[in-house]
Amino acid sequence: MITKRLIVCLDVLGGRVVKGTRFVDLRDQGDPADLAARYEVEGADEIVFLDIGASPEARATTLDLIRDTAERLFVPLTVGGGIRSAEDVGLALRAGADKVSVNTAAIEHPDLITLSADRFGAQCVVVSIDAARTDTGWKVFASGGQRPTDLDAIAWAERAVALGAGELLVTSIDRDGSRAGYDLDLTRRIARAVSVPVIASGGAGNAAHVVAAFTEGEASAALVAGILHDGQTTVRALKEAMMASGISTRRTW
Repeated sequence: MITKRLIVCLDVLGGRVVKGTRFVDLRDQGDPADLAARYEVEGADEIVFLDIGASPEARATTLDLIRDTAERLFVPLTVGGGIRSAEDVGLALRAGADKVSVNTAAIEHPDLITLSADRFGAQCVVVSIDAARTDTGWKVFASGGQRPTDLDAIAWAERAVALGAGELLVTSIDRDGSRAGYDLDLTRRIARAVSVPVIASGGAGNAAHVVAAFTEGEASAALVAGILHDGQTTVRALKEAMMASGISTRRTW
């Protein structure tokens, strides 16, 4: 049985981990490297490091922060934010990332997905999809959730995989930071439409929501952030809930 992953997300702005609601009202949560190391010890399967200011500010991801974080980890590290070319992907990988997440640049230049997959392997190319519900489905947003596009989330997910994406990180803008639960319909629709792993993101408020991401959302992994940063729960408690529900996951204690 393929194990399901619990991934901890670190949204980084100005060198600090932050968390907000629907991509705004950001609060300082701590040092990225310190938090990443702590969550690994608690049992996180992977860490996602997103430089959320890079794309809106039209700058590159901070490589020094990637190095500092990667040096303290043994679990896979995915890095995103400010990746605009295959060369940027290579720089992030050489700085210590195991995977690189692309969002805005992939929307604007879809061939970036293919170029990166051809050069470095599809397994390290993660396409991040930030989507908000509309009357007819879900619309994709760029620039850290600040700029709407004309892309349908399901269609874009299918195209991204066809272009070479090895994994999709699907974030519901409507649910982000709300702690009301993931958008299970969105996650499930995309998981059924593609052949690669799908990570559910946006809205985790408790262990039941995480369990539902797998049992109802059909996700391969669930991403959590705020409920851990605020001390509402722990990685171990979430994984124990997963195991109690019959979900196969890596145990580290």
